[in-house]
Amino acid sequence: MKPIGTLLKHTHGQFWSVTPEDSVFNALQLLAKHEVGALIVMQGDKLVGVLSERDYTRKVALQGKNSKDITVASIMTAQVQTVAPGTGTRECMALMREKKFRHLPVVEGDKVLGMISIRDIMDDIIDDNERTISDLETYIKS
Repeated sequence: MKPIGTLLKHTHGQFWSVTPEDSVFNALQLLAKHEVGALIVMQGDKLVGVLSERDYTRKVALQGKNSKDITVASIMTAQVQTVAPGTGTRECMALMREKKFRHLPVVEGDKVLGMISIRDIMDDIIDDNERTISDLETYIKS
């Protein structure tokens, strides 16, 4: 499989972020606007966390809290697993499966390059399998 950095090229390195001081409500608006399931939490240029729909559901909605009164810092996942752009897609998928998360920031040194979702990886695997099938059909027919 290809390196995860190749998948980032499809997103043109675009990712959405919030600060730890932002309200959870504002973060939810950003999630909805961009139709994504997680945001990178940045303090200046530094990655400090990830905020996912799962964080919101478990730490706000199910506890009856008001998302306008809570900051991102209070519910974000602060211990963030990251990968380098050269990490293979299968390795990323294995990591996501093992750690039970669906979004993975891609960093090079201290610089955040983007975020990959399990959907991005699955789409790539499906595309790769379809290419292999097509190549095999072409080979068999010739």
